[in-house]
Amino acid sequence: MYTPLDKSSYLKGLLILARKSKCLVDGEKSIIRDVAKRFSFSNDFYEESIKNLLDNKYILDNPIKFSTKNIAIDFLSEGLKLGFSDNVLDDAEINWLKLICFE
Repeated sequence: MYTPLDKSSYLKGLLILARKSKCLVDGEKSIIRDVAKRFSFSNDFYEESIKNLLDNKYILDNPIKFSTKNIAIDFLSEGLKLGFSDNVLDDAEINWLKLICFE
């Protein structure tokens, strides 16, 4: 069961990960939108987040923590899909995902 904080952290984590490659491709946007819809975030909120992601200084790159190991595993799986959506999983993405594994 995802808590409201888990849902927020999950979406934030995907946004941070997408920003790691310093460009946002359609596949990443699609995954972020799907998760935001699944967790019932407002359309305006996630579209604005996507639009301003690369310039948003208020989304810090701190590792994300989840309430259960299973949610962290779900996040890592979806994070890998997001990372590979531009056909390249670069070092910045890998290193950030590793931080989630050890939290």
